[in-house]
Amino acid sequence: MTCKILLDDGQIPNNHKLPLLIYPNAFNIFVHDPILMCESLFTANNWQGCWRNGIFSYHHYHSTAHEVLGICSGKAKVKFGGRSGIIRSVAPGDVIIIPAGVGHKNLGASPDLCVIGAYPINQTPDLHKETSTSNLYKYNRSEVIRNIESVSLPSMDPVYGEDGPLLKYWKA
Repeated sequence: MTCKILLDDGQIPNNHKLPLLIYPNAFNIFVHDPILMCESLFTANNWQGCWRNGIFSYHHYHSTAHEVLGICSGKAKVKFGGRSGIIRSVAPGDVIIIPAGVGHKNLGASPDLCVIGAYPINQTPDLHKETSTSNLYKYNRSEVIRNIESVSLPSMDPVYGEDGPLLKYWKA
């Protein structure tokens, strides 16, 4: 399991309190319909708004919601935390829990990549792209930081429910 705090790099605010969590092989991909199974798992654990897609190929983050990504098929190399962040390879069965503010970018993926994403109940994501240093204040950075700090903790781990590691590492 990966558990990593990612700090503000001047372009992506990241989250200095909550670590990025990556659970390898968190769910069984050898079921009849792994996509439906992943969506059902997230929904049962109070993560909503499931979508099916990939991961954007540019640095981006959400200031108003945490996000979970379940890899149902394919593989990808993903950068977390902006330009000075970390790179991880993800594969089917992996689950990534991204705290509000943490940047993420697809650096390359297999053509069959299928990602299921969701957000904790009562959280709606916005979308911010990485800003260059010259455009750092194009948006109200202090408002974005306030948003990140005010996002509530989820009530359950999206995979393991009430007793999941997220609650330990995020101290919910």
